Amino acid sequence: MLEIHNLHASVEGKEILRGIDLTIGDGEVHALMGPNGSGKSTLCNVLVGNPAYVVTEGSVSFNGKDLLALPPEDRSHEGLFMSFQAPIEIPGVSMVNFMRAAINAKRKYEGLEPISGGDFLKLMKEKREIVELDASLTRRSVNEGFSGGEKKRNEIFQMAMLEPKLAILDETDSGLDVDALRIVVDGFNKIRKEDTSAIVITHYQRMLDYLRPDTVHVLMDGQIVETGDAELGYRIEREGFDFLR
Repeated sequence: MLEIHNLHASVEGKEILRGIDLTIGDGEVHALMGPNGSGKSTLCNVLVGNPAYVVTEGSVSFNGKDLLALPPEDRSHEGLFMSFQAPIEIPGVSMVNFMRAAINAKRKYEGLEPISGGDFLKLMKEKREIVELDASLTRRSVNEGFSGGEKKRNEIFQMAMLEPKLAILDETDSGLDVDALRIVVDGFNKIRKEDTSAIVITHYQRMLDYLRPDTVHVLMDGQIVETGDAELGYRIEREGFDFLR
C-alpha cells in the first residue's frame, strides 16, 4: 500500500527527516515511537501534504501512485486520513454540513453522484453509534465546545464516515482517560476492514495493548533506528529510549 524510500523533509529550512524507508502492506498497523522532536509528526504531515513541510529528497508511493505529486485534497480522496493531536474548532460550520461536503467531494472524485439526504443521515447514525458519539454533537459546529475526548471521538467518527485506506493517528491517546481511549480504539477497530492500514504515533503501552500493531518503529533524529514487534514498544515503556542511543 505505502512505499517510502529515502525520504528527506525540512521545515523552515531545517532538515527533520533524514532518510526514511518504510513499507506498509494492506491491513497492517504500524506504530511509530520516539522522543519528542524525532520526526514522527513531520512524517505524517508530509504524507498528507501539509505545505509547511518541504520534501527535499526521496519518494512515496501510495497504491501505485506518486503521493508527493498529488495535492492534499486528492491524497484524502485516494484514501489517506489523519487524526490530529489537537483537532481544531471550526465555528459556524455544522458537523452535518462539514461531513456531507467531505463525502460528496470524495464521491465526485470517484465519479459518483452526490449522496442523497436520506442516505447521508442513515450513514451518520450508523457510524455515530459505532464510536458512541452523542447525537447532539453532530448538530453543533465542528469541535466547537467539545472536550478533548469528544474531539478525538469525533475524528474517529469522521474516519468512519470517509472509510480511508490508510489512517494516520497522531497521538490519539494524548489527554484521554482509559475509558475514552477504549471507546476511540474500539471504534477504530470496528470500522477497520481487511485492507485498512494504519500508522499510529504513540508514547504509551496502553495504546499498543488496544491496537496490537503488527510492527513498531522507533524514530530518532529523523531516521528509523529500530523495528520490531509490540515487545519493542513494551521495552521502551520500561526502559525509555536510552538503550537505543
